[in-house]
Amino acid sequence: MECKSIQCMASSSTRPKYDVFVSFRGEDVRNTFADHLFAAFRRNGILAFRDDRNLMQGQHISTELLQAIEGSQVLIVIFSKNYATSSWCLQELAKMLDCSNSITEPNLLPIFYDVTPSEVRKQTGNYGKALAEHEERFKDNSNMVQQWRESLLQVANLSGWDIQNKQENGEIEKIVKRVRSKLGCNSLSVDGLVGMQSRVEQLENLIDFNSNNEVRVVGVSGMGGIGKSTLARVVYGRNLHKFGAHCFVDDISKVFRGGGLLSLQKQLVCQITNGEIQDIYNQIEAESLIKTMLRCQKALIVLDNADEVEQFENLGVTPDCLCPGSRIVVTSRDQHVLNSFGLDEIYKVQLLNEDEAHQLFCEKAFNDNIIMSCDEISREYKKLTDLSLEYAQGLPLAIKVLGSYLRGRDISVWRSALDRLKDNPKKEIADVLQLSFDGLEPLEKEIFLDIACFFNHRVDGLVADMYYRGLHPEIGISVLIDKSLITFDEYCIKMHDLLQELGRRIVRQSAPNEPWKWSRIWSKEDFQCIMFGNTVTDDVKAVQLEGSYEERNMTLRAETLSRMRRLEFLKIKNVSFSGSFNSISSELRYLELEEYPFTYFPSCCKISKLLKLVLQRINMKQLWDGTMCLDNLKELDLSDSENLVKTPNLSQAPNLERLFLRGCRKLKHIHPSIGDLRKLVWLDLSDCTSLMSFPITVFGISSLKSVYLRGCSRLFGGKELENGSESGIQCQSTIWSTFKRLKLRLPFHFFNSCRSRYNHVFHLWRLSVARLSCLYNLDLSYCNLHTIPEAISSLHYLEVLVFTGNNIVRVPDFINKLPRLRELKLDNCKRLMYVDEFPLPLPYPAAEQTKLLNIRQLSMFNCPKIVEKERLSGIGSSWMREYIKVCAYCCLT
Repeated sequence: MECKSIQCMASSSTRPKYDVFVSFRGEDVRNTFADHLFAAFRRNGILAFRDDRNLMQGQHISTELLQAIEGSQVLIVIFSKNYATSSWCLQELAKMLDCSNSITEPNLLPIFYDVTPSEVRKQTGNYGKALAEHEERFKDNSNMVQQWRESLLQVANLSGWDIQNKQENGEIEKIVKRVRSKLGCNSLSVDGLVGMQSRVEQLENLIDFNSNNEVRVVGVSGMGGIGKSTLARVVYGRNLHKFGAHCFVDDISKVFRGGGLLSLQKQLVCQITNGEIQDIYNQIEAESLIKTMLRCQKALIVLDNADEVEQFENLGVTPDCLCPGSRIVVTSRDQHVLNSFGLDEIYKVQLLNEDEAHQLFCEKAFNDNIIMSCDEISREYKKLTDLSLEYAQGLPLAIKVLGSYLRGRDISVWRSALDRLKDNPKKEIADVLQLSFDGLEPLEKEIFLDIACFFNHRVDGLVADMYYRGLHPEIGISVLIDKSLITFDEYCIKMHDLLQELGRRIVRQSAPNEPWKWSRIWSKEDFQCIMFGNTVTDDVKAVQLEGSYEERNMTLRAETLSRMRRLEFLKIKNVSFSGSFNSISSELRYLELEEYPFTYFPSCCKISKLLKLVLQRINMKQLWDGTMCLDNLKELDLSDSENLVKTPNLSQAPNLERLFLRGCRKLKHIHPSIGDLRKLVWLDLSDCTSLMSFPITVFGISSLKSVYLRGCSRLFGGKELENGSESGIQCQSTIWSTFKRLKLRLPFHFFNSCRSRYNHVFHLWRLSVARLSCLYNLDLSYCNLHTIPEAISSLHYLEVLVFTGNNIVRVPDFINKLPRLRELKLDNCKRLMYVDEFPLPLPYPAAEQTKLLNIRQLSMFNCPKIVEKERLSGIGSSWMREYIKVCAYCCLT
């Protein structure tokens, strides 16, 4: 992470102690209006300071009142007939006005109980008389009385309530609603909101508080510690004043586990009724009561941290039973749970970006009101700050916990703490992340641990490798994505580093400092510990060691693998081995040893459970003599084994589906047993430049879909095919006669290159597995062809024809018989002179035009001998116009 200047600023205000402070003359309203107002505040969960209840006896009242005023978010003054007779009330008023003037949003609200605003403003009647008495009493402090007069004038001019001759209950409801609105606006100062303002606005836009015609249900998802609850709480506080009923149930999964559905329903009823109803004895009564209360008033309900559908399935809070304009917000780590609730929208909370993370860490880690530039702070602090942020990776919980822990500590403590974090993370972080793991099913836990130990940030073949582990990864990975434990981005599975460390710690904690008792080994140091211990283990089920080329000086003993008797998964790359490899676990399902160093593969191994065998770049001439029982083997990869001369006998591998022999340049013969592999789907012999024989029975395999023979020039009549030579023409004739003979039973892509020096590929891609005539993509690039075979005219489903780099002179008119052709490439056909009629581009339905495949493209670059260029340019323009039109449509949609 780029080093930035460290800027730290703490908030200038302290956290409010009270929601409301009310100034009133006790003898006028204590047992009447004020008492009713305080009761309404209690019902609505508003914490109000009341001088006759909150002050402890013996304390100096003026100090306590000043602290209460300063520590309240909303200030209310009740003007009554005798209010001005109390010097104490007037001092309170002056202090309240002073506090209100010091903030941006006015928070002082006047209530005119049994006096008019004019009487207070002009200081007539009782107010004029009381102030005259104060002037006589405080002759020596006339400035104080003048300040009281000014305070009365300013406050009387503020917007408030004149409740004379009005229904008291109705006015109190208005006051409570206004106070709730004020508290909602002030809730933006909640701790932990660095970087959250934009997220609040985005979530509010999804909730759409301005629409009163519908009930909307919005979910908030994200990994543990990312700030879902904080975000929901802020949005709730900002908007609760807009609703007649409102409820925020914290951690409903905990409430549900502690007391079941009824406990959850009680919380809901208690909050909606402001505590008036608490005695509920069964779920049916509670559900009925909830539906009755919410049917006739708009409600805002937030259900925080749901992890099971049952937690709200019978709660009684469903869109069809709520009043139009109501809103339900559900937060969860599990997107599947949210989807089950029938949401209108889901907001996925993102990690903090680099700048936001940096700002939050500085606020937590450094002293208040300190602003430091790069020049004023030590290089070591900057380095450790970057390491801290790299560790947290944008997770707000981790940033706050780590920053708070390091706050006020010196450099040596920072360094020690960061060194210790990898093996001993802060409990506050670990506990939150552990909850996500604990909620998984056993098989999903295994997949989580596999990703954490082996497959994080893996792009290639993750799902396939986990399938070979026997973990059925498709559904498991989907669950982990739903639970925000992993993400899937551009074919890459990603797990947050803190979650990865959680998984690895779970494996290590099964037997601390005894890796031979762990289920998985991913570190060469741990493997060495097992190696030097000479311990036989039945606990290790999976080993993956992937070193760098710089680490080749570390040598591991192969005999160690023989001692892992229950090993199921073994993958080793860029690691040097010594010793002998005589046996391996009979439980093995996946075996990959890159650059296998030994000259033989032990035929005595019983690996009948093996599903995938990868031995790339081996030194052996032959893998094994005779046969080996491989009943379950689905994939065999011996690619780039340049010393391999012949393939093994695979007659006892009846379930083999994929065989890779790419780049085996000394390979001369293919064992005929390949022709008996009735489930073979993929055969890759690319760049087997010495290959001289090929079992024709392979073409009878009905399951076969892909055959790669690129660069197998000796297989088709010699390394060089001279232009126009008899051998070249004979080879081309042989290829096409083979196609004619096989076209009714050739369900595969056939890849071939007659000229290895061009390193191109001859493609036959089929849409059907029944007939060659269903071919839809044909690439004959650089095949030294002199004519376009007429057999192509029977390919009625052909959409793409690539003839780049051939020696043709004419494009025949039978191309016009290809009604579906949408792409024709003739680039670098340097002898091309004549092009007969093209089919006109077919109009595609608008719905299909959104597919990028449905474009029209004619390409004839570098064809210098072409004649009738003007006519061909017109045809090309027609195709290009169709191409541009479709591409423009795709961009707009």
